Amino acid sequence: MPRILGVDIPKDKTIWISLTYIYGIGRKRSSDILRQAQIDPGRRAKDLSEEEIARITEIIQRNYKVEGDLRREVSQNIKRLMEINCYRGTRHKKGLPVRGQRTCTNARTRKGPRGNMLKRAKKK
Repeated sequence: MPRILGVDIPKDKTIWISLTYIYGIGRKRSSDILRQAQIDPGRRAKDLSEEEIARITEIIQRNYKVEGDLRREVSQNIKRLMEINCYRGTRHKKGLPVRGQRTCTNARTRKGPRGNMLKRAKKK
């Protein structure tokens, strides 16, 4: 299993899909990286040589923010929004949807499971 930037990428998948297992790299960025490294995107990750893996790693480190640095930046941005008490920050604090979605019927992912207070009250 090849390791790039501390992440084990799947060896049986093509390299352009395997690179998307790194946080901050999607399909477009993956194909851009492979084009710069002059590696065929259709090759399997297990077929890469150490020199090709080193080229990919060097391109990613030089041009992109990924993994820990990117996660830290995103969390700092959210903390900043919460500190200045802007609308998005208050939505983050309350655990509600941030980007304008409705909350009356949906939003179970952000709000958590329904409270069954009415069912408990009827039993008593």
